[in-house]
Amino acid sequence: MAKVINAQDFAKNVKENNGVAVVDFFATWCGPCNMLGPVFAEFAEENKDTAFCGKVDIDQSMELAQEYGVNTVPTVIFFKNGKEVAREIGFMPKEKLVSNLNSIK
Repeated sequence: MAKVINAQDFAKNVKENNGVAVVDFFATWCGPCNMLGPVFAEFAEENKDTAFCGKVDIDQSMELAQEYGVNTVPTVIFFKNGKEVAREIGFMPKEKLVSNLNSIK
């Protein structure tokens, strides 16, 4: 399961990560975010050996949302070696997450 991370966790697990990280920017009040939640959790569990997967609550970590220009939730950002390499906005099936992950590994 992907854990909700703060700015400090984000720096350690995403910015300083020499591998792949996938981050779901979400809000608790967002319907599509709540639909994506279990899909992302399943994706995170299945790919825990391949990529760090975390979630950022935009209401709790507004500075991260602003830093990455997240204006719409859910937004899933894929990182490689600490740099953004792909972004998906809105609800998506697990297959779309997997496809993005496979394209950057």
